[in-house]
Amino acid sequence: MVAPTPTPADRFTFGLWTVGWRASDPFGDPTRPALDAVEAVERLAELGAAGLTFHDDDLIPFGSTEADRDKRISRLKDALSATGMTVPMVTTNLFSHPVFKDGGFTSNHRDVRRFALRKVLRQIELAAELGAKTFVLWGGREGSEYDSAKDVQAALERYREAMNLLTGYVLERGYDLRFAIEPKPNEPRGDILLPTVGSALAFIGSLEHSELVGVNPEVGHEQMAGLNFVHSIAQALWHGKLFHIDLNAQRGIKFDQDLVFGHGDLMNAFGLVDLLEHGGPGGGPAYTGPRHFDYKPSRTEDIDGVWTSAAANMRMYLLLKERAEAFRADPRVQQALAAARVAELATPTLSPGESVTELLTDRSAFEDFDADAAGQPGYGFVNLNQLAIDHLLRA
Repeated sequence: MVAPTPTPADRFTFGLWTVGWRASDPFGDPTRPALDAVEAVERLAELGAAGLTFHDDDLIPFGSTEADRDKRISRLKDALSATGMTVPMVTTNLFSHPVFKDGGFTSNHRDVRRFALRKVLRQIELAAELGAKTFVLWGGREGSEYDSAKDVQAALERYREAMNLLTGYVLERGYDLRFAIEPKPNEPRGDILLPTVGSALAFIGSLEHSELVGVNPEVGHEQMAGLNFVHSIAQALWHGKLFHIDLNAQRGIKFDQDLVFGHGDLMNAFGLVDLLEHGGPGGGPAYTGPRHFDYKPSRTEDIDGVWTSAAANMRMYLLLKERAEAFRADPRVQQALAAARVAELATPTLSPGESVTELLTDRSAFEDFDADAAGQPGYGFVNLNQLAIDHLLRA
């Protein structure tokens, strides 16, 4: 089977830090040369991608002069114009430089927090200049290793203070830009604040301009916490807060692997694509934003392997999309869904206008309800899942 060829209409995007990763790790030196941003734009465009994303330091090395900064931005703009690529999202690096070793927004050092805010504000200006619609914030250093070293309640207050300032700034400037918080449970910190989608959503509800803030969940980050990524995405969609998404793969609860999308929990990836494309068995909110790949080409790969792996991400998504469409169109699946009563869950438990008093007086809901009889039939979930596997494997 030949998968469809990726086109910009698929809205596939890549981080410059992904294809540009030189493959160094705590135990080994880089195995690949540095990648120029212009080459990244050109090669990704050739593969059918729609856009490039980046941290400020990916494009403009920390400490660059204003002249060097302007030159790098100009070269990127020229490459984008020549290829038709866009920059739908940008972010800020508040984790690499030693100054951020205790965080950016939540560092115990007040001057560091002020520097972090200025760094983000500068990148917001570039985001607006390039037409980006989403600003992702990953708080990789916002956390601690020792409980006694961090006043977590104060840290959350400082986090909220930062978000309120940033959202207020965007509104004041009239920029068409939203923020997306990217949760992660740990690594590089022992414990990171806002570790999961659920915790990030709860935090967002406390903000002054919460309508401008959503989440940017990453496959591996939720799975590192032992969570079901499909459930997390469904919750984000339900809240109307899935502003962006990072696609990759993870194999179990361990370090953040950033594998090619689908090269980990394949069934969960299948369920994810089905959800993103269709919004659930009965419809519902689907995802309309970029399909962004936040993976790392394996350290074993040379530069040719970088582009092979980039293409593999898009191929995997399109294959799973094709399989999900076939799954949904199969009459046997429709029959199994009906037998499993999946659509019935969308029916309100209470009748229109029904009060608690009316529920209490409805004998069919309790006194006359035959729980033994209702507990006898099976739901056929195993059969339904096997049909999904059959379609995934083209059995």
